[in-house]
Amino acid sequence: MQPLQPMRVDWVATPPPGAYPQPQSRPQRLSYGGPPNYPVPPRWGFPLLAWRWPTAVPGTVERADSVDGVRRLGKTAQNSLWLLAAVAVWAAFSEVWRYVLVAMSRFGALSPGVVSASDAMVVSSSAITICGCVLSLVLTLLWVRRTRNVAATLVGYGPSRSDGEALLGLVVPGVNLVVPGSVLAELEHAVARRPADERPRPSKLLRWWWGFWAGSGLLFAITVLWSFRDSTQALADGVLLHAFADLVLVGVAVTTALVVRRTTTLLLPVDSASVRLMRVVEVKDAPEPPLRSVRASGSPR
Repeated sequence: MQPLQPMRVDWVATPPPGAYPQPQSRPQRLSYGGPPNYPVPPRWGFPLLAWRWPTAVPGTVERADSVDGVRRLGKTAQNSLWLLAAVAVWAAFSEVWRYVLVAMSRFGALSPGVVSASDAMVVSSSAITICGCVLSLVLTLLWVRRTRNVAATLVGYGPSRSDGEALLGLVVPGVNLVVPGSVLAELEHAVARRPADERPRPSKLLRWWWGFWAGSGLLFAITVLWSFRDSTQALADGVLLHAFADLVLVGVAVTTALVVRRTTTLLLPVDSASVRLMRVVEVKDAPEPPLRSVRASGSPR
């Protein structure tokens, strides 16, 4: 039996835990390697469908009394008002030309062709002006009604007059010279986010419109009453009266278009979620974007 050999043991001294501060691990910085590259087209993503208006889906109906609806209807009303202003200028020129021909007829006979052309211009411009007035009035009234409803929803209080009372104040002679200005003053007060207990104060533009509107109504009544006079001088003065009434109508159309644009602009920024943004047309006074000096590998040109 062999004797046991002594075991060889190596003693290793190690520091206790916490004797030295542990080195902090630094996070690895991942470098950009360009856009992802797939060996095959990925199966995830948006469906391959063309963009559609929300109302193109069956069962969906867009609310008429919305900010976007007010914007579209206001744009249509402005276009009709600018067209009415142009036609009214043409009508005023036709009346002035007729008055010049009447003055020239005192010194001799006029050419039948010139007289026929003048009559055709007066009749055609008058007919188109009447149609333009009716169309512009209907579009503007629809815009006012829709804007009043949207403004009442946004500011939390409604107008003092209902739609029926406002329409009745437009057709009653005499009252229609005051009520429309009051209705627009209340509408301007609402879209400007002023408190309900404050008295509406019309702006300078609205006061100009109110003056043109009242003057146009008074001139219309005077022109109708003047037409019952049958003397030669009264007929000649009636031609100038018609021309002056057409020029006042130009002022009504222009100021109405400006009031519609201003009111719509004041109403639009309050509810950006209901406005359908199409695309950016132009960016003004913006700094130049920084250009990329080095193109990363794998990025498209």
